[in-house]
Amino acid sequence: MAYALFAGCIAAVAAVFAGGPLVAFLRARKIGKAISGEGPETHQVKAGTPTMGGLLIIGVGLVVALAMGVPKDRDVLLPVIIAAALAAVGWYDDLGTLIDREQREAHDRTTMILKLIGFAAVAVVAALLLYGPLDAPRLLVPHYGAYDIGPVYVPIAVFAIVAMTSAVGVTDGLDMLCGSTCAVAFAAFGAIALIAQETATATYCFALVGALVGFLWWNAYPARIFMGDTGALPLGATLAIVGLQTGWWLLLPVIGAVFVLEIASDVVQIGVFRLGGGRRVFRMAPLHHHFEKLGLHETTVTARFAAIGVVGALCGVALAALK
Repeated sequence: MAYALFAGCIAAVAAVFAGGPLVAFLRARKIGKAISGEGPETHQVKAGTPTMGGLLIIGVGLVVALAMGVPKDRDVLLPVIIAAALAAVGWYDDLGTLIDREQREAHDRTTMILKLIGFAAVAVVAALLLYGPLDAPRLLVPHYGAYDIGPVYVPIAVFAIVAMTSAVGVTDGLDMLCGSTCAVAFAAFGAIALIAQETATATYCFALVGALVGFLWWNAYPARIFMGDTGALPLGATLAIVGLQTGWWLLLPVIGAVFVLEIASDVVQIGVFRLGGGRRVFRMAPLHHHFEKLGLHETTVTARFAAIGVVGALCGVALAALK
C-alpha cells in the first residue's frame, strides 16, 4: 500500500513543479485554445488559455508508473502504452482547436467517425491482449465472486474502452471538472487494486492521481492551462483498462458516474435533435453546460459533479469489498 501511495506523492510534487515551465512554454509558443461560439458566452474570456495540459498529466504519470509500476508487474505496460498512444491522438485533435490555426470541427460527422474508428482500433488491440497474453477475461460481481465469461469478454472490453474514452473526453469542459473526477475515479480503482493486492495496477492508478493533483494546481479556476484531449482521451481509455485488469469493470458506471451522465446527455441531446426536428432535451450538452445555462457558476457545477464522483467512488470501493 505504502509503495503505491508513495508513487502518487512523487507524481504530485513533480507535476506541480513541472506545471509552471510547461505553462510558460505553451504561452511562449501561443498554443492557446480557441473557444467555440456554440459554448456558453461566459467561456469566451478563456480564449487563448494554453491547452494540451494532458502532456503534464500523462508525461509525469507515465514516467512514475514506468519507474515504479513496471518493476512490480509488467502487465502495467498495457495501460502505459495505450495512454501514450491516445495522448498522441489527443494531441493531434488539440492542434485543431488552437487560436490562429486551421480549425477542425470536433463534432462534425466525419471527425467523430474517424475518432471512433481510432478508439475502436486501440480498444480491439487492448481487449485482445487482455483476453490472451494478460489472461484477464473475468467478471467480478459484488458478493457473488468471479466468473470466467470467455470470448464474450473481448466485445465487452472494446465497448468499455471506447465508451469511457468518449465519456471522459466530453467531460473536459470546465476548469477542474475532468481533472478532479478522474483523480477520484483512479483513486477508487487504486484502492480496489490494493484490496486485491495488485500493487502494480495500484501504483499506476495512484501515479495518475498524483499527476492529476499536480495538474489541478494549475487548472484551478480561473485555469492557467486546459487538459485538452491530450489528457482526456488517455485517461478515459486507461480508466477502463484498469477496471478490466482488476476484473471490476462492472463498477465502471458506478465509479465513473459523472462520465456516464455526461456522455448520456450528449447522446440524448444529439439523438433527439436529429430525430425530433430540432428539439432539445437540455439547454446545452454535455450536462455541465446545461447547468451553466441554468445560471450556476462553473465552480458550483464542478464542485457538485466532483461530489457525485466521490459518492460513486465510495460506492464502487464498498461494492468491491463485499464478501
